[in-house]
Amino acid sequence: MTQEDLQRSEHAETIIRNHVIWSMGAGFIPVVVADVLAVSALQLDMIRQLCRVYHVDFSETQGKAIVSSLTTSTLARIAAGSVAKLIPGVGSVIGGMTTSLFAGASTYALGQVFKTHFEMGGTILDFDPARLKKMYQEQFEKGKRVAQEWKKQAEQEGAPEPPRKRARVVTDDEQDLLAKLKELGQLHKEGVLTDEEFAALKKKLMEG
Repeated sequence: MTQEDLQRSEHAETIIRNHVIWSMGAGFIPVVVADVLAVSALQLDMIRQLCRVYHVDFSETQGKAIVSSLTTSTLARIAAGSVAKLIPGVGSVIGGMTTSLFAGASTYALGQVFKTHFEMGGTILDFDPARLKKMYQEQFEKGKRVAQEWKKQAEQEGAPEPPRKRARVVTDDEQDLLAKLKELGQLHKEGVLTDEEFAALKKKLMEG
């Protein structure tokens, strides 16, 4: 590996580390679903920056498709932690911690998968999610530990500044989804919906 390759790899690691820390912070956003959307946006931004480091053409559409394919199972776990914030009392704390950890681990895993793929000469267009899914899952488990370590380091050193982007406009459909989820949460809180009914209805809303 040349000196240029080493510098590129170190730059990529810094990008991944920063986005892991930002994703963990986004996991504590108190609004249900908004945290999941924020993490997804950060992960896409990380891929965009990694493409720039490795001189790979970035495709937002393809990037979103790859992220969605790789993170299907972990996104469900992040969403479950998000919904837990609706539970009165400690729900916001437990849900925030769960969402934060899974978000950081998922971002770490994505970053390592893309970094490895790009270092082997791959591009966005020849990325094969099915082939790299096992690596993502392995890195996700490792990422749980790494994310916590990086978070502690960031607290001691001072967290990096998140990327400054133009404020995202929430669509009417997203506003409608948030309103319906709030209504479900209230009905669940009041005992009108059982845990099973709440989970089923929430899943139906998210998938719809």
